[in-house]
Amino acid sequence: MHAIAVTGPEAPALADRLAARCDTSVVVTRDSDSGTEPPGELAVSLHPDGWTARGRERGVEELLADLAPEYDYAFLVGVEADLPTVAAGTAAEGVIASVEAPDSADLDAVVAAIDATEPFETLESLVARAKRAAGSDRAGAIATFTGRVRRKDAADDSPTELLEFEMYDDVARRRMATIESELEAREGVVEVLLHHRSGVVPAGEDIVFVVVLAGHRGEAFETVSDGIDRLKEEVPIFKKEVTADEEFWVHDRP
Repeated sequence: MHAIAVTGPEAPALADRLAARCDTSVVVTRDSDSGTEPPGELAVSLHPDGWTARGRERGVEELLADLAPEYDYAFLVGVEADLPTVAAGTAAEGVIASVEAPDSADLDAVVAAIDATEPFETLESLVARAKRAAGSDRAGAIATFTGRVRRKDAADDSPTELLEFEMYDDVARRRMATIESELEAREGVVEVLLHHRSGVVPAGEDIVFVVVLAGHRGEAFETVSDGIDRLKEEVPIFKKEVTADEEFWVHDRP
């Protein structure tokens, strides 16, 4: 799911136009006039149904994790979040797209810029996508792999605080797409999905997912194993490790 912050004086209008333009989309707004304490609940307005839901129990990331299995796009209006941003009704720096008037905006260009960003994915959203794949009626197995940031390798290790990943987005995406296609060409394999996060990932959080939909468990298990091995070997991703004592790029270590 592509999760996008929409800012500026015309943000609600642009978010609604983008939601109408995109399939399976959702608009998330910050409701500052709910009359409850504390103010600022999250309100979800679903398209095309148009109903809303509010709740203070979930933060933005938890809300996106709930939405990702069902929706391809989420547009956040008036919600503070570290997400790719589209500006509406104003010029802004550091955004993926900026439009002066939502009614006359080139939505195709804006959506193209959105589609070029890293999607927000969870294991659940990838499994849900695999289940919707063509040929899923022939599949009797789903196998998955999740890689996460471990705090220590051994008891006396300096604890890892975070990992930071850098990748050449176009090259990495093309290589992962090639690996997916080649693995899907195997007998009995229906769908293969690979996802690797970029940027800072704190200790304990998930980094990488491999999901395989296949006819039987044997093909599924083998393909998951090969998928993570090929991703680590073939996709250009650089990793910095930050521990309590030091920080270093892993590829610089002997």
